[in-house]
Amino acid sequence: MMKIESKSFAAGGDIPSRFTCDGENLSPALSWSTPPKGTQSLALIADDPDAPVGTFVHWVLYDLPATTHELPEGVPAKGDLASGGHQGSNDFRRPGYGGPCPPPGKPHRYYFHLYALDRRLGLAAGARRQEVDQAMQGHILEQAEVMGRYQRR
Repeated sequence: MMKIESKSFAAGGDIPSRFTCDGENLSPALSWSTPPKGTQSLALIADDPDAPVGTFVHWVLYDLPATTHELPEGVPAKGDLASGGHQGSNDFRRPGYGGPCPPPGKPHRYYFHLYALDRRLGLAAGARRQEVDQAMQGHILEQAEVMGRYQRR
């Protein structure tokens, strides 16, 4: 069973402000176990289901090579990655990672969903989550997630 974790925050714990709009807005470091046999690519989607407007997408990555086992802290916010993967557009309408930036009040949950896929999606850089979700349908071999929380006071 595939697992994902972050050395930037504990599973279920608080996401440090340096990974949010209140800090440096860096993407957190993520790592995962070996995906299942037959995996051709990986996709990662980070979202906030507690956003006032409904689920807010913070990060979309896809066509990561199956041999990838981690993303370093501070992945550059550009469409094409050196690894051959692509970053899509987040709900801030920018490529790459957009950190937690909730309104003041209750803490929000931020899920980092990792998908092992039996094919490459073949989408150009900048795809929206809906396009990635549609392209993944019927091709997910396994998935894993890790969640962190962030609260603005």
